[in-house]
Amino acid sequence: MKKRALGTTGHEVSELGFGGWGLGADMWRGVEDSEGCDALRAAVEDGVTFFDTALAYGRGHSERLMGQVLRDEIRDGRAVVATKVPPLNEEWPGHSSRSVAEVFPARHISACTEESLRNLGVDALAVQQLHVWHDAWLDDPEWGASYERMARLKEEGKVLHWGISLNDHAPATALRALADPIFETAQVIYNIYDRSPEGALFDLARTKPLGVIVRVPFDEGALTGRIRSDTVFPAGDWRELYFQGDRRAEAERRAEALAQLLDDEVETLPELALRFVLSSADVSTVIPGMRRAEHVRSNAAASKKGPLSPGMLSQLEAHAWDKNWYPA
Repeated sequence: MKKRALGTTGHEVSELGFGGWGLGADMWRGVEDSEGCDALRAAVEDGVTFFDTALAYGRGHSERLMGQVLRDEIRDGRAVVATKVPPLNEEWPGHSSRSVAEVFPARHISACTEESLRNLGVDALAVQQLHVWHDAWLDDPEWGASYERMARLKEEGKVLHWGISLNDHAPATALRALADPIFETAQVIYNIYDRSPEGALFDLARTKPLGVIVRVPFDEGALTGRIRSDTVFPAGDWRELYFQGDRRAEAERRAEALAQLLDDEVETLPELALRFVLSSADVSTVIPGMRRAEHVRSNAAASKKGPLSPGMLSQLEAHAWDKNWYPA
């Protein structure tokens, strides 16, 4: 597995990481814990060293599974696990009209960090991220106390590196915060459809430098070709809301257009989507959700094929899609 620098953290991590939202088993349905554990073991076997989770994923369930399965790898420094502090008001994305007291008061940052330490079974979090952000909060007088608490947790050795998980499809809402030295990583949506990070965020990543963690490379499944107009999701699965109305039909139409580009260079749409992200030198690691071992193996095989050719990348430019399907 190829490795890349994770900004200024000092970590060299696998360019293919592991997204752990699906392990929470609350919003993504249809997979048992045993399958998720098998996927984690398969990831280790294939050389994956970066794993992303969050306290909000199943209220710590994803963290606990990772802590159990990856105990030896974490202890020996063979796995870097990143997690996240959820906003106190449980609102995604972060809104400019909210106060710091509503989203990240100092006591909340401390309490969540302590809970994540227990869930993962570690003494220090390799990367702790704020799970949403809006730069408007920098002007709130209470941000100073929260910032000081974050700095203290780092001084105490409980958090080794801080990062931000950016608002969906809105990387510009965190550029001021990310310029601060305390933040060393940025997690952002970047895929064939959403190319918004290619501007100011990637510029910052090059000059700071900043570790860029890419999530949603498959656009929640739209870029795999498996979302059809008649797709039915398991009861309680959040994708029923994400692909509401005519969105499934639109996703199917666009995936069929992309499929026309497949040739000897790229065999499948998931491979195309993953290799597109990895073609950017500004990306440190990409974290597709991998709830089954077969997902891990196919994604690892795609990453081993390397970046896309300039010709293929040029053809993909016409498929950029300015949309945001997340509920406001």
